[in-house]
Amino acid sequence: MKKIALTLCLAFAAFIGAQAQNVCYIDTEEILATVPEYQRVQDQLNKLADSYRTTLEDELNAVDKLYKDYQNKKASLSASERQRLEEEIITKERAVKTKQNTYFGEDGVMANKSEELLAPIKEKLQAAIDAVAYRYNCSLIIDLAITTGIVYRDSRYDLTDEVIEYLNK
Repeated sequence: MKKIALTLCLAFAAFIGAQAQNVCYIDTEEILATVPEYQRVQDQLNKLADSYRTTLEDELNAVDKLYKDYQNKKASLSASERQRLEEEIITKERAVKTKQNTYFGEDGVMANKSEELLAPIKEKLQAAIDAVAYRYNCSLIIDLAITTGIVYRDSRYDLTDEVIEYLNK
């Protein structure tokens, strides 16, 4: 009997503790879509990425032309000349791939520039989320923009508009 009473008390305490937790959610994509500064940064990053892509495409086209010229002349070239041209083509292809990694790699120019330009926006967003979470006594906020597998959500716990309102103050 004591074990049953103890089990019921523990279950009740766990239930009360679970009820005290307030889990809310936001959609950062929706929030960021309302931030003009974010749109400007995205435009700036897109222009920079386009210029790098154009540079890479031009260099790849030059390598492709060199390869086609090589294919057309291959039969009339000496073995040493073929080898030299093949090595030149391979070297230029590798240089383009290296440049592509320099621009778009994990620690590339675009990743660093993105981090540099978006850091102040992320800080403002985090401050807004923290303030709203505190105001609404949230113990956990889930971001729908990066979370998969949510099968149900109650709109009463959506704080997206509150975060947008806080950012626009």
